[in-house]
Amino acid sequence: MKAPQDCHDMTELRAAIDALDAGIVAQLKARADYIDRAVQLKQTNGLPARIEVRVEEVVTKVRAEAVAQGLDPDLVEDIWRRLINWSIAREEQTLGPERP
Repeated sequence: MKAPQDCHDMTELRAAIDALDAGIVAQLKARADYIDRAVQLKQTNGLPARIEVRVEEVVTKVRAEAVAQGLDPDLVEDIWRRLINWSIAREEQTLGPERP
């Protein structure tokens, strides 16, 4: 894939962005596969879908990675919290909602 500075027109730039987007979607699918495995392991171990300590651990890690990569950590946190909530909802389809 070309580096951004090597794209000489919008057609090349858009093609590179489209390729990146396809890769991001593939990574999201891979993450969903791991979430599905987490469901199996959580069932075996009697764990709930939402484990708040883990949620905050993930958010802290991605915020730090965003800073290290020169990306807005607030943006990354917003995206990841949505992804985490989607993942938990996916787990709850099998595990059921957390009970108070």
